[in-house]
Amino acid sequence: MNYSSFSYTPKDLRRLPARPAQSHKGTFGRVLCVGGSVGMCGAVYLAAKAAYRTGAGLVRILTVKENRPVLQTLLPEAIVTVYDADAPEADVIAEAEAWADVLVIGCGMGVNRASRTVLSTLLRISKKPKVLDADALTLLSRNPSLLKYAKGAILTPHPKEASRLCGLDPEEILADADTVAYDLAQKHRAICVLKTHRTVISDGGPFLYRNASGNSGMATGGSGDVLAGILGGILAQARNGEPDPFGTACLGVYIHGLCGDAAAKRLTEYSVMASDLIDALPEVLSLAEQS
Repeated sequence: MNYSSFSYTPKDLRRLPARPAQSHKGTFGRVLCVGGSVGMCGAVYLAAKAAYRTGAGLVRILTVKENRPVLQTLLPEAIVTVYDADAPEADVIAEAEAWADVLVIGCGMGVNRASRTVLSTLLRISKKPKVLDADALTLLSRNPSLLKYAKGAILTPHPKEASRLCGLDPEEILADADTVAYDLAQKHRAICVLKTHRTVISDGGPFLYRNASGNSGMATGGSGDVLAGILGGILAQARNGEPDPFGTACLGVYIHGLCGDAAAKRLTEYSVMASDLIDALPEVLSLAEQS
């Protein structure tokens, strides 16, 4: 397969959804972040905050009940809806899905039976734009019958997660990331964001995005959760137009890398943490007004 590859530059920040003056919080969409297992709420917090910082109007977190006090303290702007960690309630999941315009699923949600129930329920009932990340991808690899419901979703595997989905060793994936991203996208009719030091994105078509932003400081826990939230935030704002998951994936990855570059410039690549990427979003997004 011969790919026609492309990358983004700061001028492409103009692709961000417009922010009309006559608007309200509903104008900019509702993101449901599904994740966080018992004692593991940091990932979904990072995703939710990143979605807000990227411009989503409302963000809701669906998580286990044990996480409510921490998340309401960390992110009071978010709505927090909880389910029983041992027996997730179908009506709670369905109500949260009905509220949302976009779903971000998987950040820290765990890979146990209850998490599988939550993921399976959401994939079966929802036709809305989705970002499937982290534990959601591991659950899909263990339950391949669910992959047919991932059509049109943005999948964000790193090489080890991609390995579980395609059966290749991570080293083989890194040696030919273009082909792996293309094959995964084709096979599952989804958008594959294959996260490497130079992330590649394919929708199974002839155009392949190669990201040029970012640095080694982003190789830190929680960085992928921030990316998932950025993607959800962009998708939510485009809800009144025609959703463009492939374009969103390219733009979100580029912005994520620019945040890493801005944070490293301020802190050095040694000291960047995932929360620093979120803190850099206002600086990076301001470039859209200047381009």
